[in-house]
Amino acid sequence: MFTVASLWIPFTVVAALGQVARNAMQRSLTGPLGTWGATNIRFLFGFPFSLLFLGLVLLATGDALPWPGAAFWPWLLLGALAQIAATGLMLAAMNDASFVVTTAYLKTEAIQTAIFGFIFLSDHLTTLKVVAILIATAGVVITALRPGGAARFDSLKPTVQGLVAAACFALSAVGFRGAIIVVPGVSFVTAATYTLVFGLFVQTLVLTVYLLTHAPKVLSDILRMWKPSMFAGFMGAFASQFWFLAFALTAAANVRTLALIEVLFAQCVAYYSFKQPISAREVSGIVLIVIGVALLIAA
Repeated sequence: MFTVASLWIPFTVVAALGQVARNAMQRSLTGPLGTWGATNIRFLFGFPFSLLFLGLVLLATGDALPWPGAAFWPWLLLGALAQIAATGLMLAAMNDASFVVTTAYLKTEAIQTAIFGFIFLSDHLTTLKVVAILIATAGVVITALRPGGAARFDSLKPTVQGLVAAACFALSAVGFRGAIIVVPGVSFVTAATYTLVFGLFVQTLVLTVYLLTHAPKVLSDILRMWKPSMFAGFMGAFASQFWFLAFALTAAANVRTLALIEVLFAQCVAYYSFKQPISAREVSGIVLIVIGVALLIAA
């Protein structure tokens, strides 16, 4: 039986599933739309769904529409802008490395989130949670190596892109959690959904203006491909909704560590959709991820 405080666990699992589906769809759109075009679809087509989510939440909770104070906006901008940079770097890395390997680079985010969360939000982590984060991250690193010991980190560009993307995702998680927890006088569900709406609005505005001034043809291509873009946008908003619900209930580092199960989901997508084989070394890495996640939940 889950208490309200522990609901972050199923929220994170659902978000991780949604994110893998969204990433796979965005990867397929990177070719025809380019990196920033594929990045924008999750925001442009996700924003209307976030408004729908907020309307449903307000009806269900009876909360009044909040108006947060000045502290909300710096956190929101940190989260929104860092996520734009992270998503673009992630898609660029996926063009130069396999889907699973890029996911592995990104999952160094857990350690970076723990550090940034401690520095900026004073999020407390017990010794057992730190051990869990380290074990799970070690599993991610092992997953990204070739069987037989040859490093799969053999191309500097996707490695740097993936690791910097992870840092940006970590800052984004901390920024969004910081924004959520300062929304006053409403339930955690409303605070999370409200932050999602403003986050997607800022991201849509920034990227759309950028594309209008630098690549207007990409915007017309996005509209022309509205059917797959609509699905990617929905999955992006759906995943983000559950990430934000989890951030509202616990430290961002806890959420992003449990999210390492995404590597397992990504393995399934890579195997069944992209026909990329799974090595024994990758299996051993997944075992470590599962141990780390189990320790985190036990802690």
